[in-house]
Amino acid sequence: MIDPEAERKEILRHYRRLLRYAKPFLKDNDAKIIKKAFNTSVEAHKDMRRKSGEPYILHPLAVAQIAVEEIGLGTTSIVAALMHDVVEDTEMEIADIEREFGSSVARIIEGLTKISGVFDYGSSQQAENFRKMLLTLSDDVRVILIKLADRLHNMRTLDSMPRHKQLKIASETMYLYAPLAHRLGLYAIKSELEDLYLKYTDTETYKDISNKIRQTRSARNKFIKDFIHPIEEELRRHGFKFAIKGRPKSIYSILKKIKKQNITFDEIYDLFAIRIILDVPLENEKAACWQVYSIITDFYQPNPDRLRDWVNTPKSNGYESLHTTVMSKSGQWVEVQIRTQRMDEIAERGYAAHWKYKTENSVAESALEQWINKVRDMLEGNTANALEFMDEFRKNLFVEEVFVFTPKGELIILPDKATALDFAFEIHSQIGMHCLGAKVNQKLVPLSYKLHNGDQVEILTSQKQKPNEEWLKYVVTSKARSRIKEYLREERKYKSEQGRLLLEKRLDQLKIADTNANINKLLAFFNVPTLQDLYYRVASGRIDPKNIKEVIFTAAADKPSSILDPKSFDKEVQKIRGVNSDMLVIGEHTSNMKYKIAKCCNPIPGDDVFGFEEGDEDIEIHRTSCQRAVELMSNYGNRIVKAKWTDQQELAFLAGIHIKGTDRVGLVNDLTKVISNSLKVNMRSITIDSHDGIFEGNIMVFVNDTGHLDKLIQRMGRVNGVLAVERFE
Repeated sequence: MIDPEAERKEILRHYRRLLRYAKPFLKDNDAKIIKKAFNTSVEAHKDMRRKSGEPYILHPLAVAQIAVEEIGLGTTSIVAALMHDVVEDTEMEIADIEREFGSSVARIIEGLTKISGVFDYGSSQQAENFRKMLLTLSDDVRVILIKLADRLHNMRTLDSMPRHKQLKIASETMYLYAPLAHRLGLYAIKSELEDLYLKYTDTETYKDISNKIRQTRSARNKFIKDFIHPIEEELRRHGFKFAIKGRPKSIYSILKKIKKQNITFDEIYDLFAIRIILDVPLENEKAACWQVYSIITDFYQPNPDRLRDWVNTPKSNGYESLHTTVMSKSGQWVEVQIRTQRMDEIAERGYAAHWKYKTENSVAESALEQWINKVRDMLEGNTANALEFMDEFRKNLFVEEVFVFTPKGELIILPDKATALDFAFEIHSQIGMHCLGAKVNQKLVPLSYKLHNGDQVEILTSQKQKPNEEWLKYVVTSKARSRIKEYLREERKYKSEQGRLLLEKRLDQLKIADTNANINKLLAFFNVPTLQDLYYRVASGRIDPKNIKEVIFTAAADKPSSILDPKSFDKEVQKIRGVNSDMLVIGEHTSNMKYKIAKCCNPIPGDDVFGFEEGDEDIEIHRTSCQRAVELMSNYGNRIVKAKWTDQQELAFLAGIHIKGTDRVGLVNDLTKVISNSLKVNMRSITIDSHDGIFEGNIMVFVNDTGHLDKLIQRMGRVNGVLAVERFE
C-alpha cells in the first residue's frame, strides 16, 4: 500500500540534501530558481513512477545530486538536471523552459532530450541520439556531464529493469559512457560504470572478485598500515600537510588484468594503490611531489619501468599525478600515486574541477579544451552515418598518448600508435593529403612509421601525392581517417561516373539495351554486388570493357550452383553439431525461430545468452559477455531478443580450453586421458607449444553444457604440472 505522506517526506529529504550540498556556491537568487525547477518537475512527473515503484521525481533529484556532489557542477546544472525529462515526458516545450529559466538551461535540456523522427536504414537510434548529444559539446559540456550523471543513476538502479533491458543499458554504458567519463577525467564515475556493467553482464565473475576483495580486506589494511608507517613519520618530519588513502582497484580493472596477463586473482601484485595527497601552494606543487617521491624511494626500491610523470606533462584530459611502483618489505609490488589536493580533485571530478582552477592553471585546462575542440572539428566535418561516426568517436576516447615535436620544437600530443601520417594531418589537412614520407630524428621513415615519445618529426610532401585505400590501415587519428575517407568517397564518385559512361558506350557498340535484366546478368557474370561497384571497376581498369561480350546476355543465366550458400552451410554445420530449434527459448515463448550460434563467442548451454535479429527470420545467439555483444546491444537495442537454454537431451557443443603449466614427459598423454577416459568428452584438436620448460596450449573439445565444461576444467587443473586452465572464446 502506498503511503503518500511517507513518500512526500522522502522526496523532501532528498531535496533538502541537494540544497545542503549546493549551499556553498549559491548566489543571490539561486535557491529560488532551484525551488522553482523542483516544483516544475514535481508537477510534471506527479503521476509517474519508476519501474521500481518509487515516485519518478526521485530520479531527477538523484541526477542533480550526482551532478553537484560527484561531478561538482553548479546552479544551472542543478536546474537542468531536475527538469531533464520534463520535455520528453510532458506537454512542456523547450520554449516554455527558455521563458521560465533562460537560454542556458533550455539549451542543456534540448541537448538531453532524445531525438525523434525518421532514421536511415542501418543507422541506429541510439547512435543518432548520441551524435545529437555530442553536437551540443560545442555549445555546452554540461549536457554531457548531466547525461553521465543520469546514466550513473540508471545503472545504480538497474535491478528493477527486465533482463534484456539490463543488458542493453549496461552494454551501451560500456560502449559509450564509460569511455566518455574516462576522457572527461571522471575516473571515479568511469570505474563505477565499468563495475556495474560487469555486475549485470557477468554476475558470477563480479561476485567472485568482490568476495575475494572482501576476504582479503583485513590483511590488506594491515599491509597498508605497515607500508605507510615509516613514510608518514618522514613526511611529518619534513613538515608536510598530507592525507594518505589506500584503495583497491576496481573489480573491472582486476578482471581486465587477469584476462590480459592470463593470471589468477592471487597473482595480481598491485591490487590496490596508495595515494599520498599533499596540501601545498600551487607554486610548490612539482617540487613537493618529487620530494615525496624521493622520501618513498629512500624506504622502498622503485621499479624504474613503472615511473609515470604526469606532473610535468599532464594527460590530455587534464590528469596530473606522479606514479611509481615500489617493492615492499614483504616482497609485493605496490603502486604509489603522489599528487596535490588540486590534482586529486581534478582526477576525481575531471572536467568540472578544471573550471574551478581555470584562472590559476591554464595548462591542464588547455589540454582538455584542445581535445574538446578536436571533437568539435570532427563533429562538424563528419558526413559519415551515425554508426560509422560512433566508431570513429570511440577510437578517440580510450587512448594513451605519445608526445612528439615539430622541427621547431613545438610539442604535439597524439594518440598512442599514431604514425608519421597522423602527424602530417595533425599539422594541416593539406600537408596530410600530399604527405610522401617523413624524417624522424633526421632519419627517413615511411608514412606507416609508429611514433615514439620524444620523436622530432619533419614531413616531406609532393603535389603529385594523393591518398589511397592503403592509408586507412595506418592512421589512428579520427581527423586523418575522416579526411582520407572523404577524399576516397569523392574519388570513387568521380570514377563511378567515368565507368558509367564507358559501360554505356560499350553496350551501345554491342546494341544491348540498358535494362535491369541485362545489368543483372552483367553483375552476376563479373560477380560484383552493386552497379556502383561495376562502374568503379570498369573505370579503374579491373574490368576491361572489351571483355563485355554479347554471349553474357544470351547465355542461360541459371547455372546450377554446387556451393552451399552461407545460410545452408550454417544449417549443415548446426546439423553436425547437433543444435536443434527447440533447445533455446527465444523471446517470450518457445518458437521454431531459426537461429545460429555466433562464431565470435561459441555459446554453449548454461551460458548467459541473448539473441540478435540478423534479418527477418534469423536470430544469432551470443554470450552476454561476448566482446561483440557490447557493440550490438548498444547500437541495435531494438533488435535484441531474450534467449535462454532449455533442459535438453545430451548434445555436444564445441568449446575451447586454454592451458598453461610446467613441461614434463607424458604430460599431453595425461591430459588426453582425463579428457577421453574420465568424462567421455570428444576432443577435436590440441595444440601445445613448449618453451624454456613452460608449455601453453589450446584444446578444442565437445561438451554438453557449462557444468560439463567446468567439471572438465577442474579435473584438468589437478593434472601434475598444470598451473592454469580456462575457457577461451
